[in-house]
Amino acid sequence: MGRRRLPLAAAIVALGFAAPLTAQAPEQAPPRFQAGGALAIAKPVGDFGEVVDIGVGLGGHFIFFVTPGGAFSLRVDAGFLNYGNETQRVCLSTTVGCRIEVDLTTSNNIVHGTIGPQLMVPRGPIRPYANGGIGFSYFATTSSVEGSSNNDPFASTTNFDDAAFSWAAGGGLYIPIRVSATADLAIDLGARYIGTREIEYLREGDIRDLPDGSIEFTPRRSDGNLINFLLGVSVRF
Repeated sequence: MGRRRLPLAAAIVALGFAAPLTAQAPEQAPPRFQAGGALAIAKPVGDFGEVVDIGVGLGGHFIFFVTPGGAFSLRVDAGFLNYGNETQRVCLSTTVGCRIEVDLTTSNNIVHGTIGPQLMVPRGPIRPYANGGIGFSYFATTSSVEGSSNNDPFASTTNFDDAAFSWAAGGGLYIPIRVSATADLAIDLGARYIGTREIEYLREGDIRDLPDGSIEFTPRRSDGNLINFLLGVSVRF
C-alpha cells in the first residue's frame, strides 16, 4: 500500500508547485499605442473653397493611450495634400534650344500637422471616436523640371510659400477586421475639419511667364479652411 501511495503523493506535490508558477506567469500587456495611414480627399470651404476645388493626398496619425483601451488618448496627425498641378513642355534653355525638351511641372501643395486629445469607444465591432488639435498649415507652390523620357526631376525651386497656425476637429469609426491579444487591425473611416487663419498662397495658373524669362504672380490671401475625408487602416500595438 505504501508503494502505491508514493506516486499519488508525488503528483499532488507537483500540482501544488505548478499552480503558483502558473499564477505568476506574466500576462500580456494590453496595447498602448496606435498608428495608421489613410488616403485623403480634401474639400476646401469658405473663401479658400471659392478658388480651389478638390485636393488629394495622404494622412497619418500616431496615438498614445492615456487610459487603457484608448478611451482617452493623445493624438498626433500629419498630412500632405496637392490642390493643383500644371505641366508644360518647354525648351531646355536658350543655348541648347528645343533640340532637348523638358517637362516643367508646377504643383500647389499643403503640409499640415496637429496634436491634441482623442476620445474613443475602446471596444466593440464598431468604435466611434472624436478628436481635436492645434498645429500648423504650410502652403507651397513648387516647380520642377524632368526629361520628357525620364520621370526623375533634376531641378526644382519653391516659387512661393507661407505658413500659419491651424486647428482641427473631427471624428470617425474604427472597424476592427482582426483582433488578438497583441494587435488590433482596423479600417479607419474619418473626416476632419482643418481651420487655417489667413494665409497667402498660389493656385493653379497663378504664375505667368514673361517674355524675358522671368515670372510674375500675385499671391492670394484668404483662410485656408478645408474638410479632409480619410479612408485608411490603423493598428494597435
